[in-house]
Amino acid sequence: MAQNTPAPDPALAAFRASIDNIDAALIHILAERFRITQAVGAYKATHQLPPSDPAREERQIARLRKLAEEAQLNPDFGEKFIRFIIDEVIRHHERARVEG
Repeated sequence: MAQNTPAPDPALAAFRASIDNIDAALIHILAERFRITQAVGAYKATHQLPPSDPAREERQIARLRKLAEEAQLNPDFGEKFIRFIIDEVIRHHERARVEG
């Protein structure tokens, strides 16, 4: 017995293709960001600097909240997203300091 599958919706397929492209771009951008922050972590470890810079982090969060508002993105979501990234970067920097 053949299944009765509906024909693909071309509008939905186009939206999904765009989402897939954006997701791929996000991954590549995050990978580049982490390559740079790993270099920062190595630099900090070599120069015996602390793994985190709370003042810079707060400036970044404020800046990105403003950008989120301008982009009509929920600034709370933007802040959660960047805090997640910052926390991961700090973990990398702490590890770089320990591994020296």
